[in-house]
Amino acid sequence: MENEDIRIARSIIHILDSSVGVPVLSDKELEHGSDFGDFLRGHILRIAGSDDIKSCSFDKEESAVYPLLASWEDEKFVDVSKQIAVELYQVMNANIDIPAADLLVVQYSVERHPYLALLKMNYKTEYTHMTNSDPWGNQNDVLKYKAILPGEKQKLSEAALISLEDYSIRLLEKKYEVNGVKTNYFSTVFLKCKGSMSSKTRLAIVNRTVADVQKKYYDESEQFEVQMEAKSIISQELAEKGSLDVPAVLGKIFKGKTEMEEEVLEKLDKWNIADTPVAPQNPATTRKFEKQHLMTDTGIEIKIPMEAYDNKDTIEFITNPDGTISMLIKNIGKIESR
Repeated sequence: MENEDIRIARSIIHILDSSVGVPVLSDKELEHGSDFGDFLRGHILRIAGSDDIKSCSFDKEESAVYPLLASWEDEKFVDVSKQIAVELYQVMNANIDIPAADLLVVQYSVERHPYLALLKMNYKTEYTHMTNSDPWGNQNDVLKYKAILPGEKQKLSEAALISLEDYSIRLLEKKYEVNGVKTNYFSTVFLKCKGSMSSKTRLAIVNRTVADVQKKYYDESEQFEVQMEAKSIISQELAEKGSLDVPAVLGKIFKGKTEMEEEVLEKLDKWNIADTPVAPQNPATTRKFEKQHLMTDTGIEIKIPMEAYDNKDTIEFITNPDGTISMLIKNIGKIESR
């Protein structure tokens, strides 16, 4: 999806600041010229392309938001947006750890498929200048604003993109304390929806589970090499295919060591990850696999590009008779200090 594929139909903003005591609801839609349209499209595109996003579905029996959307009519946009804002405000007002925000509700379409975006714009604090003039001259002051909205290129913590055809949800959320417990309140309390983990989380679980099993079966002196090899294999799979076929990748990592492979699969089954490809979209998610970050017990840190690690003419790791490890960097033409 590209920015120009997103067609904004209408939008409205409601102020949800618990310190005010009541939600300040708008009765009129926003006018969205080219600049503000780009602002809305930028946020929607950033959310849709995030690897933190979850695919969810409403609990139709429990959700107060679902029936508002199930009977959707374009002319009821303002009224429905107000009711959604009130639902969110009630959750926020009862839990002081949830930050104050404005709620941007946006109706849009992509390739004629209609969607509703709920963008929770958590406030941030910024400073600006102001000039006061009087008969004795000008005085420039610095003012603190506590209700600045996130910019177009800033990541939102909480948002939902909801299909108005099948009511599926793509969700971003962050845990806040609700009734004394850190909770994903946006899904569990506000929208009342359930879904799968994000691709970023699933990739992290696969990587961590492989490392945990390797630590169990390999001596400490061997763990370094096998963990580097595993990271190299995952990096190659992501670079070549853009996704991980989990059983196939585990086969390459463990190379016939079925006991270890089966233990990893058993652990991943508990997360419902083993049989589903992991397909991150955002390059930032896979960037950590592009380099090996090593730290020695003597405090030396080394970052090695994965293509260099895979090239034995560039770098070589040697296990010495006393069990220590030497690293040989080869064919260096020039060294720079940064």
